[in-house]
Amino acid sequence: MKLVVNSATREKRYALLKNGKIDKLYIEQPGQQSLVGNIYLGTVEKVLPGMNAAFVDIGQGKNAFLHKDKIPSFVLSNDQAKANRSVSSFLHQGEKLLVQVEKDAAGTKGPRVTGIIELQGQHVVYMPNGKYVAVSRKLADEAARDRMRQFGTVMKTEEEGLIFRTSSINASEATLINELEQLRTSYRQLLLQASPKKTGLMHEKDYFFEQLARELERMDAGEIIVDSLEFKKNLEPLLYNKELKVSYYNGKENIFSHYKLEHEVEKALKRIVWLDNGAYLVFDMAEALTIIDVNTGKFSGKHDLKDTVLAANLLAAEEIARQLRLRDIGGMVLIDFIDMQEEDRKKVVTVLARELAKDERRTNLIGFTPLGILQLTRKKTKISISEALQENCGTCNGTGKVLSPETVAFRLERELWENRNSDHEAVLVAATSAVEEVFSGTNKEHKQRIEEATGLKIFFVPLETSRAAYEIRQFGSEVEVVRSYNGK
Repeated sequence: MKLVVNSATREKRYALLKNGKIDKLYIEQPGQQSLVGNIYLGTVEKVLPGMNAAFVDIGQGKNAFLHKDKIPSFVLSNDQAKANRSVSSFLHQGEKLLVQVEKDAAGTKGPRVTGIIELQGQHVVYMPNGKYVAVSRKLADEAARDRMRQFGTVMKTEEEGLIFRTSSINASEATLINELEQLRTSYRQLLLQASPKKTGLMHEKDYFFEQLARELERMDAGEIIVDSLEFKKNLEPLLYNKELKVSYYNGKENIFSHYKLEHEVEKALKRIVWLDNGAYLVFDMAEALTIIDVNTGKFSGKHDLKDTVLAANLLAAEEIARQLRLRDIGGMVLIDFIDMQEEDRKKVVTVLARELAKDERRTNLIGFTPLGILQLTRKKTKISISEALQENCGTCNGTGKVLSPETVAFRLERELWENRNSDHEAVLVAATSAVEEVFSGTNKEHKQRIEEATGLKIFFVPLETSRAAYEIRQFGSEVEVVRSYNGK
């Protein structure tokens, strides 16, 4: 396993390679950093009893969404009937409270926040208003989990909450108690900071470093290559008791280029992904939904059609799970596999479930719809790679479609037709060459017919744009329009 970290430039990136093949790609640009984990002093803008939620101004443009279940006064209430009480019982407009971002804004939706603040330690996650104790699921030993829960119950107050991370099993009780006290002190300082302040950021999480730290936590052995000595120094304390070698790359060529990873970044943005057997996948993304189409492509198989389809779908299932991680796709995912029989569907689901189990993000494999579409969800906490690195085309506004020259030419014809029998003698139109060609017709016959029908002399000048378009620049007497036409 190899982790290549590019942190020397403003755009920070890392790539995780398994068996020489890229398994995960993370990219963070200035201005596009995830807000997840950031703590804000928020002001309640609107309480929505019908949604059991509130909108909170955190100073980020779009108001954040706070559900009733994530309000501290709701969590700490001992009222047995609190679930039936309105959100207005726990929060009011204009109220200020500390909130932490759980999910980034996406599309038209603002960020999702919680009032149950989590402060991360090396071994413990501290929740001042959490009211429960939990242990990392990665700790398989049930007896050890019970022991940690009992210890946590003794350590915390009634209002507090604790989550023991996997590494806590190797830490002494004194270390855990000391860490908890440090986290309590950090929270008290946060409250002091917030008391005189206006709405806005209280604590900013270094999300890139946090993501990398989690990656290292999952790695037991391997190599880490970084291009910053300062970053190397910051990483070293996290490698205690691990067989991980950290090396510094100081070549002139960018570290991603040196390790042939730039091409992988480009592939992660492409709509079509070719598989090793000649089949291919097509990715289409909407705001809350990703559709993946599986096609046999150049793959014809060696036996009958049934075997060919199954082989293509099995390979596609493996690659789809990898692409979800690589592109960091979240939300709903619909996969249109090549048509197959029920027994083969089960084989594909088994392979996909096995590969999704490697994903640290929570996934839910729902199954096939009556129309044969496989449904799954993947937890979304940040924008995908394509959302981070790309923007909608200014020509088509992200639809992938533009109006044809024929459609635009017919629109021009209708607009000129509306000005027939007017006081004007001529019109100056700026149009792209394709629109002018369609409008004018063979030997300009159609243009002449429209001029006769409307009583307008039509003059065209070029319009420089990448799409089919026109602009009516001037109506007037023929002398005035000709003067403008010659001036162009």
